[in-house]
Amino acid sequence: MPDSSKHLLLVEDEAPLRTAIAEQLTDRGYHVEQADSGETAIERLSDFAFDIIVTDLRLPGIDGAAVVDAAIERYPDIIAIVVTGYGTVKDAVAALKRGARDFVSKPFQIDELLHSLESALEQRRLRSENAYLRAQLDERYRFQQGIIGKSRPMMRLFQLLETVSGTNSTILVTGETGTGKEVVARAIHQHSPRRLHRFVALNCSAIPETLLEAELFGHVRGAFTGAVGNRQGRLEQSHRGTLFLDEVGTMSPALQMKLLRVLQEREFERVGGSKIIRADVRVIAATNRDLRAAINAGTFRSDLYYRLNVFPIEVPPLRKRNQDIPFLVAYFIDRYSSKSGKKIGSIDSATLERLMAYGWPGNVRELQNVIERSIIVCETEKFTVDESWLAPITDATDQSNRPFFKLSPSEEKKAIEAALADARGRVSGPLGAAAKLGLPPSTLDSKIKALKINKYRYKAVS
Repeated sequence: MPDSSKHLLLVEDEAPLRTAIAEQLTDRGYHVEQADSGETAIERLSDFAFDIIVTDLRLPGIDGAAVVDAAIERYPDIIAIVVTGYGTVKDAVAALKRGARDFVSKPFQIDELLHSLESALEQRRLRSENAYLRAQLDERYRFQQGIIGKSRPMMRLFQLLETVSGTNSTILVTGETGTGKEVVARAIHQHSPRRLHRFVALNCSAIPETLLEAELFGHVRGAFTGAVGNRQGRLEQSHRGTLFLDEVGTMSPALQMKLLRVLQEREFERVGGSKIIRADVRVIAATNRDLRAAINAGTFRSDLYYRLNVFPIEVPPLRKRNQDIPFLVAYFIDRYSSKSGKKIGSIDSATLERLMAYGWPGNVRELQNVIERSIIVCETEKFTVDESWLAPITDATDQSNRPFFKLSPSEEKKAIEAALADARGRVSGPLGAAAKLGLPPSTLDSKIKALKINKYRYKAVS
């Protein structure tokens, strides 16, 4: 069975046939999206970098050959398989010459298509094992060095970064711990007119509250014990540049009010001083907290929130873009093998599959640490990861991620049906219902049968 992270675009204008093929492929672990015309297919290709495209040659409007050309031009490593009816085999051969991997003649059994797909995937696996996708780490899959991805969430993020980088708008970056919020902020600065001036970062949660105000605004001599001279704060240091305030949600209400004044008036005083200092600073704030909930709880000012949230950017967690993992792995291997002076020539395919299937609660930061640690202990030219390092950390007293803990059968059925709907009918794989529910696929299958749930009603149809 293929890795379920393999994204396949199915292009077929006959709806019943398209739906039937999509269901069969989904059951066998492919993540299938559908297009009913060549025009729709090319639109989808511009939004997302698919791994595989299966297209009928005869389509209304733009034909399948043109779709293959567009797919290969945009993504040279895409696996393209064409479906041909009677009398168009000659066209299929022409498509092969232009880069398609194989063709299947209508009418066909699904096993014929699966055989063609699996043969093409095996060739790709061998090639990637020898080069671990390094050749694909080019500008099509990154906004800037360190921000890498080809998934739909990352494509949306790149569009937002391109839109806002050239402005002076205040930005609020949200996302879980380890998703790379500071990396995003640095990328915005590097693509902005302020890139010739300083990018200054301040982690508001890492400094005691009594010192945070002086760290941000600076202080004058004698302002407090130990203030033996005048000192610039981070605001002055970032004049004409960018100030990144990480974990801004931890600020006290008093300090929040002073930051609000900076955003409104673009001026402040040093701690203990009375001189007004003007601030030409772009502020990018970040938090992993729910600031709306903090506003309701009375711990965060709503007026400051709206000043910070002029342009919101949410960084997706790694589990929601796991198709980017091979590219991140290749990037980090290249980075840390160069630092350590080690030569890594390939990546173990089983290791890559484990990395793709793991949930990454620590997000990209955890992946980065695992790769660095593995490079340190690696004694061969083939990259591997100790499987025990990917074991999830669980708290025996925490039942919050166990949806079936003390549930009634009716509640259990509702939870399973909701997960199946979210997973579009898939049970196994990183994006399947079993993973969403925290259950082994075999256990979920048994529950589906026992509760007489029809999983096929949730199959995606587009």
